[in-house]
Amino acid sequence: MKQGFEDIKAKVKECGRKTVAVSAAQDSAVLEAVQEAQRQGIADAILVGDEEKIREIAASIQMDLTGIEIINEPDPVQASLKAVKLAHDGKADMYMKGLIDTKNFLKSVLDKEVGLRTGGVLSHVAVFEIPTIDRLLFLTDVAFMTYPTLEDKVHIINNTVPVCKACGVALPKVAPLAAVEVVNPKMPVTVEAAELTKMCDEGQIAGCIVDGPLSLDLAIDPEAAKHKGATDRKIQGDADVLLFPDIHAGNQVYKAMVHMIPHMKNGCILTGTKVPVILTSRSDTFETKVNSIALAAVVAEELKKGK
Repeated sequence: MKQGFEDIKAKVKECGRKTVAVSAAQDSAVLEAVQEAQRQGIADAILVGDEEKIREIAASIQMDLTGIEIINEPDPVQASLKAVKLAHDGKADMYMKGLIDTKNFLKSVLDKEVGLRTGGVLSHVAVFEIPTIDRLLFLTDVAFMTYPTLEDKVHIINNTVPVCKACGVALPKVAPLAAVEVVNPKMPVTVEAAELTKMCDEGQIAGCIVDGPLSLDLAIDPEAAKHKGATDRKIQGDADVLLFPDIHAGNQVYKAMVHMIPHMKNGCILTGTKVPVILTSRSDTFETKVNSIALAAVVAEELKKGK
């Protein structure tokens, strides 16, 4: 049965309404998404930022602020520290970027006193619902980690598995991608993909199936896998997770999917943190922002199970 973002939102209702702390919340696009997330029963919000501007924007989009906590802090950097502390202290289940540059937002996430460090590597996960594919696709890392080492890739997989499970994928199939599906010593990416496969087989990576190296067509297209005779592979066009060799490959595929696939839906979060972090771009659609809040909500619930 095909899974999508409506299923993710249904899971939110099962695990209970969450709270999102918004950094520098005086942003109309973010407030519109927060308003919709509240309307759909996904999450309540604590808005940290310039209260006067927040109220002006809310009035312009007809957003009812009744019952919503607002913490007045006009300085964006200080607002981010106050907002992330709410998540750090357990008063919010997730943390969202508002009208603040990404560099300072990430500084708050990594702050040693009030941030969301866990001691591990941070990575980004994008989740796609695509009409022509019968399952959700998880892309990582397409926005945060530039040139992951073998060790980094292990952390990325470990960060992504709970996201998959939160979305209903009990044993995700992870495809470390390369241009080819055979090991070539002159292509280090293929060597690392094979090593990840071996590590999973030996129990060093748990909670998933890893099979690589795989070309993109073999990872997502069962017909391609059949035509290429890949019937001995653990993944035969049915990968759940696409693990990219570097940010260039990941980002290009991500943007191609966003801009070239009609009727797709997506959401993104930063993982490896104490709570999920919603790091959306100003170019992301309203729907993507709402989906990202819903995704963060179910992942927040999954992370609680692991504590």
